[in-house]
Amino acid sequence: MVSWQQHSKISSSVKNLTNSESHFPFIERQRAWVEIDLNALAHNVRQIKSILSPHTNLMAVVKADGYGHGAVIVAQTALQHGATWLAVATLAEGIELRQAGINAPILLLGAINSTAEINMIAQWQLQATICNPQQALIFSDTLNSSLPVHLKLDTGMSRLGTNWQNALEFVSLVCQLPNLEIAGIYSHFATADDPDKTIMNLQHQRFQEVIAQIKAQGIIPPRLHMANSAATLQDPALHYDLVRVGLAIYGLYPASHLKNQVDLKPVLQVKARVTQVKKIPQGTGISYGYQYICDRDMMIAVVGIGYADGVARNLSNRLQAIIRGQLVSQIGAITMDQLILDVSHLDNLQPGEIVTLLGQEGEHIITADDWANILDTISWEILCGFKHRLPRVNY
Repeated sequence: MVSWQQHSKISSSVKNLTNSESHFPFIERQRAWVEIDLNALAHNVRQIKSILSPHTNLMAVVKADGYGHGAVIVAQTALQHGATWLAVATLAEGIELRQAGINAPILLLGAINSTAEINMIAQWQLQATICNPQQALIFSDTLNSSLPVHLKLDTGMSRLGTNWQNALEFVSLVCQLPNLEIAGIYSHFATADDPDKTIMNLQHQRFQEVIAQIKAQGIIPPRLHMANSAATLQDPALHYDLVRVGLAIYGLYPASHLKNQVDLKPVLQVKARVTQVKKIPQGTGISYGYQYICDRDMMIAVVGIGYADGVARNLSNRLQAIIRGQLVSQIGAITMDQLILDVSHLDNLQPGEIVTLLGQEGEHIITADDWANILDTISWEILCGFKHRLPRVNY
């Protein structure tokens, strides 16, 4: 397995990867890999910034290893092109960014209660999410110096956070505790990607009411934030001081009705190599369980990627790929390390040729949304599913 340090050296040398044979030895010996287009990422960050008011800062959400794109390189690129904050889910994710030399403010979105982890948050100068009075007391009792924290209010997501009806009491308590510095107050939308804005508007109304109550008590939060990608794209009234944008910076829209708001470019592509080409006679079964029987004499290509890499087995017989700018159909059950394509209409296909599973080649583009629609899931899950035995190549 190639280390991330080696990947960084590789990415600095790779400028333009195409479907033609690469002259870069690292790519030439890979059976499958993920390509990350940093120019597309930079473009998306600039697009998001262009719709924000001057006082609103962009928090790039880089949890889950940057949605599978590589947290460090995503964070560095986003900060270079307009983001000023970062968000992660876990302590380890925050430490990884600090160890990479990133000094921007980093918010931990997940709930932490361990005293050892609380001390690590302070050591690595991260900013914690406090979800309830009990957690606030643990933090205050553990810390020896002031730590910036963001208070999470539940306005309707029913996940982390103190119920909005008890928010004033919660915020007032934190203000009285030693070692806790309120750096922000926030909530999270449950249905911002839904064309029906009823629930989103209700959550926003609750948030506004709570903030008005807090300010009436003389407590002025330094920062307010509520908008995820969907809310950021559709309503400037939801932007507040920070917007927390994940999916959109990776080039995908959280909902189809938001596609006209900004121009986004997919950042991630998945490619693999043909490992064998052979002729199969009519009536032959393909792969485990013979889920596909050849209805004619066929040429098939075995490709070195499978469900252990993130190509879900439930895509079997429903997946398309691109070779030489032409669409080809996947046939038979997708296996752990390999899948099979019908390449009967391609002349003289050779082992080593490149297959695009996600990405654009010529007139054709296959996106994470396409896979998500087949699998009845969401594009977030597709992006996060590509395993680390697929090397990441940044260009």
